[in-house]
Order: sequence, then structure tokens, then C-alpha cells
Amino acid sequence: MAHVSVTIAGRAYRMACADGEEPHLEELARQVDAKIAEMRAGFGEIGDQRLIVMAAVTIADELHEARRRFASQEQEIAALRKAAGEARARLDKRLTSLAEALEETSARIETVAGTLNGAG
Repeated sequence: MAHVSVTIAGRAYRMACADGEEPHLEELARQVDAKIAEMRAGFGEIGDQRLIVMAAVTIADELHEARRRFASQEQEIAALRKAAGEARARLDKRLTSLAEALEETSARIETVAGTLNGAG
């Protein structure tokens, strides 16, 4: 297991993570630190604990919204796949119908050609 040191709100933390995940964890820590800095800039010095809690709630809200949008897009994709499948089935049916009509027309043409050849 790997360890990484990150700084959030001016405090250093040593955290464990899976091997190779160090850059990802460092980036997440930078994002949290940036959110806290953003909140500090907006609200001033209201206490580290309040800023950290507000940042955490804001990040949780962003995650919730992203999950909601993702679920909505999954539903839209499922509906589009269903519609595409139905359209494919209609197309297959139409192609089958056209092939049958072409075969029937071809048979009629052969009959007429045979009749004309016999008359000539």
C-alpha cells in the first residue's frame, strides 16, 4: 500500500492509497483544497471547520448533481437504444416486404417475357 502526503486548508495529511493511485489522490486533495480556498474567498475567515464542512457539502452536492445527470443520460440512452431497435425491426420488416415484392415482380416479368417469346 502506498502513502502520500497532501495539504488541505494549510494542514498536511498523510494518507494511504493503492499503489499507483498517488497522483489521483493528490489531485483530489488539490480539488478539496481549492474548494476550501474558494469558500474562504467568498465567506472570509469563518473558521476552518466550518469552511471544511461547507466545502464537503458543496462537493457532495456537485457529486449528487453529476450522478443525477448521469442517471438521466443512462435513461435517455436506454430509450434511444430501444427506439433504434424498434426502427431496425421496422426496417427489416420493410426490407423483407420489398424483397418479396421484387421477387413477385420478377416472376411476373418472367411470365410476361415467356408469353411474349412464345407469341413471337
